[in-house]
Amino acid sequence: MLERTPPQFRELQEISMQTDTRDILAHATRQAESHEDYFLVDIDAHVTETSFWPEILAMIDNDVIRQMGQANAERPGGANVSLLNNQPGILHQHAWGRIPHQQALLEKVEKKGSHHFTELARRSMDALGLDYQVVFPTPMLTLGMHPQDDIEAALGAAYNKWLVERILPEDDRLKGMIYLPFNTPEACVEEVKKYAHVDSIIGYSVCSTRNKAVHHNSYMKLYAMMEESGKPFSFHSGFNWNDPSFLQLNRFISMHALSFVHYSLIHMTNWIINGLPERFPKLRVLWIESGLAWIPYLMQRLDHEYQMRSCEAPLLKKLPSQYMSDMFYTSQPLEKTNLNLLKATMEAFKAETQLMYASDWPHWDFDAPSSITTLPFLNEQAKRNILGLNAARIFNLEVKRKRPKAKDVLAARPGVS
Repeated sequence: MLERTPPQFRELQEISMQTDTRDILAHATRQAESHEDYFLVDIDAHVTETSFWPEILAMIDNDVIRQMGQANAERPGGANVSLLNNQPGILHQHAWGRIPHQQALLEKVEKKGSHHFTELARRSMDALGLDYQVVFPTPMLTLGMHPQDDIEAALGAAYNKWLVERILPEDDRLKGMIYLPFNTPEACVEEVKKYAHVDSIIGYSVCSTRNKAVHHNSYMKLYAMMEESGKPFSFHSGFNWNDPSFLQLNRFISMHALSFVHYSLIHMTNWIINGLPERFPKLRVLWIESGLAWIPYLMQRLDHEYQMRSCEAPLLKKLPSQYMSDMFYTSQPLEKTNLNLLKATMEAFKAETQLMYASDWPHWDFDAPSSITTLPFLNEQAKRNILGLNAARIFNLEVKRKRPKAKDVLAARPGVS
């Protein structure tokens, strides 16, 4: 009787908060070898800004708020949460410690004079095969629910200053959209005045997790200024378990599934029904991190209601779905459980010209570029548009390869990646 060779198993290296980004993304880097000739832009990646919170607190202009924030940061446990309103005890984004790499930026980097985050961003861009990456904050995404509007305005302005002065100048592959403290319209106007002319700032962003009606008259000056600047305006969605409706949900998976879509549904509905696309026809609007499944749902609902009650939306000159198909969307998180539904969804809003790739790195549910290249129903041109050419058109980016070859990224860490 022949003796069977016992099966051989390779023990996988544990991923921790210290694990090198290039090792975590090594599989994505191997995938990137199959689309080396694509131009790739990631419209949504994140910095855990609280890892550098003292730097941002120091940039608060208001003396009282700055000193209050720095004093709070010196207290036990306050170093990276001072002035913020998030509740880490029920965050659960890290799947109870099983996906820890976004909890804190503790990964070691070479001392080259660059900021710690810039080095980490370069690693992710190289590993994912990106020519450009757009950076958003993370804990600050809940600031729209902060009980003190002046704190949101102060932190938003400090973050913008930190991003523009400290991070973006270090690598022209990194781009940003300024944080608009939307609860204070006049503060938003001031931020647009400051940064509309800055080349590394390619647009403006409102964190959608808030209860402010986007059609209020106090925002009209802001929209006019953004439209005149020629740079897009985005709604970046988020979650908030403390919203009264979501208090009924007893699991993070339930809240996470609904919350990111909930705020986009409300803001999109108000934006269209109140005629803002007609009032600001040249303002390009982008919806970030809500996935895609909600888009055809809302198209059908609004068209159905509008055809019966068009008198309540007198500014509209076409169906709500037609305005929605003129807007722009990012791919993450891409709902791929039913490819027939995904195909119909992409056709509903003309994804070939209106969709842009987003990774959401380093969050637990990030998508690599292969999430687009492996879709069987997309033709070659559609894949190239979604992965980079649409972004180049909307954000006026130079279509030029800026990333190293995937094989060189892998070769830099032989025996590890």
